[in-house]
Amino acid sequence: MAPEDAWFKSSYSNDTGGSCVEIAPLTDQVGIRDSKDKAGPVLVVPADAWSSFVSLVRSGATDSCAVH
Repeated sequence: MAPEDAWFKSSYSNDTGGSCVEIAPLTDQVGIRDSKDKAGPVLVVPADAWSSFVSLVRSGATDSCAVH
């Protein structure tokens, strides 16, 4: 997948065992994983889809969305 030093934790993650997401930039994709389970599954999405997602979150458009 990606070398261990390519992964980095989201600035929104915390060090107290909460929601911890790491990403790794790949050639034209982005790997996403749970930082507490480095050997666990990795979600891979197209880089442009990841960029669109991040832009949407940063814009605040997801503030009223509820996750069930």
